[in-house]
Amino acid sequence: MRKDLISMEDLEKNEIQEYLTMAEKVEAMPLEERVKLLPGRIMAAMFFEPSTRTRLSFESAMHRLGGSVIGFAAKDATSVAKGESFTDTIHTVESYSDILVIRHPGEGTARLAAQESYLPVINAGDGANQHPTQTLLDLYTIRKDLGKIEGLKVAFVGDLKYSRTVHSLIRALMKFNVTDFTLVAPETLRLPEYFMHSDEPGRFRFHETERIEVAIQECDVLYMTRIQRERFPDLVEYEKVKDSYVLTAEMLSEAKDHLRVLHPLPRVNEIAYDVDNTKFAGYFPQARNGVIMRQAILLKHLGVTL
Repeated sequence: MRKDLISMEDLEKNEIQEYLTMAEKVEAMPLEERVKLLPGRIMAAMFFEPSTRTRLSFESAMHRLGGSVIGFAAKDATSVAKGESFTDTIHTVESYSDILVIRHPGEGTARLAAQESYLPVINAGDGANQHPTQTLLDLYTIRKDLGKIEGLKVAFVGDLKYSRTVHSLIRALMKFNVTDFTLVAPETLRLPEYFMHSDEPGRFRFHETERIEVAIQECDVLYMTRIQRERFPDLVEYEKVKDSYVLTAEMLSEAKDHLRVLHPLPRVNEIAYDVDNTKFAGYFPQARNGVIMRQAILLKHLGVTL
């Protein structure tokens, strides 16, 4: 098994399926049994960038497996603020722990950490690049809710240029024979073209539109994303697009009966609160699945089999 989890690009389909199977086993296990799996093990949560769901779900996952957590939730709380290098921080923290979970605004920092550290490194998001643990919990949610992943039609809405969640998930879905994607984004936030390329020209279809109504009628999964103000070098450009898409319950009247609306959260105003009470809303169960999947990830990378 790979020492680290850095990018969905690194994983073959069978490796992804192993994570999904492990998550199923974890979820089926009584809580009183789970807490016996990682006694005495320590996870270092190294968050150089703000996070709610990813950080807290990893911490919850580790505690519920019987382990402990050390770490920090902001760069200013570390010696990096005093001028310490990233690699020196990695070498220091690895002395105190068994596994490193890292979020950083710089693309490629998780892979650098993995090259430097002898411990398993889990990428909890590196800039606009990759977010593999979110992708794994998204896949788990889709399969749990819809019974399969293969052959579904998936629409992505919002910030497709900077969203590491979208970038990771599209690549993973392509490995599961999802061939039909609808992309809904303002012109300035379109998915980078290289994400639409594959080794099998013509196999994957990407339909680009600026109308969310088109996507709703056709898709099985509607994946909403926040317009990320922190990724914009120019706030004037952010103001132009921040309210481009707002999903309401009324807009879902033409949706397939089994449609699931997903969102990596946090939301700002791209999903109206009246969607929360519809049968389509899947984003809060999706967040709960984060603990299950991250328990599976910790167990796999710490060498525990179920």
